[in-house]
Amino acid sequence: MTNLNPKIFQIIEASRKYGWVLESDAKQIFSLLGFAVPRFTVAKTLDDALQFANKIGYPVVAKIVSPLILHKSDVGGVIVGIADDKGMAAAFQRFSSMNSFVGVLVDEMISGIELIVGAKIDFQFGPMVLVGIGGTSVEIYHDIILKMAPLSRQDGLTMIRSLKGYKLLDGYRGAEPVDIEKLADILVNFSTMVMALKDEIESVDINPLLCSAGQCVIADARIILKKIKER
Repeated sequence: MTNLNPKIFQIIEASRKYGWVLESDAKQIFSLLGFAVPRFTVAKTLDDALQFANKIGYPVVAKIVSPLILHKSDVGGVIVGIADDKGMAAAFQRFSSMNSFVGVLVDEMISGIELIVGAKIDFQFGPMVLVGIGGTSVEIYHDIILKMAPLSRQDGLTMIRSLKGYKLLDGYRGAEPVDIEKLADILVNFSTMVMALKDEIESVDINPLLCSAGQCVIADARIILKKIKER
């Protein structure tokens, strides 16, 4: 991962005017790096949104795409479980009236345990990577583990097993356990990515990373870029 695809840097440079990378572009970056992301499209018209939703099959997720809306959930910019064309049309109409509307991100619905994986470039210690129980509960329970990058595979395993909510990943109440080995590999690859991009980024948040027995998929991602003078 040290020799990154040049398209990653093209996406980053094109995003500098916003100061952050739109979710659809962030997912493209992660996909280029080999991470799993849902099937998605950015629909500029309702017809585009309907065609894609019918192609991959309902239910789907719809999200506002706007360079001025960083926290989509805060403005009601995320609708989960859209079941049919009528629901998609309502979502598109609602989002199209929002500030600096660019399009609607239509995402495949993925199930799994919600985790957060993130990184911040600390001015003193350098890149720091975290993993925790994610989703909307992350701000309530603060169940996160933090470690300096780069991570070894053993670092990843230790971080995961140190979570208070580890039982959720290990087959709680008869549920199928998450593939912890695969999740550790994801943390290692994520830390490698952060090290490679540390001069370009300020922080990265994947929330949620949806994990099940067979896969871990990036359902939402945000990349905040360094200001030019900080580079």
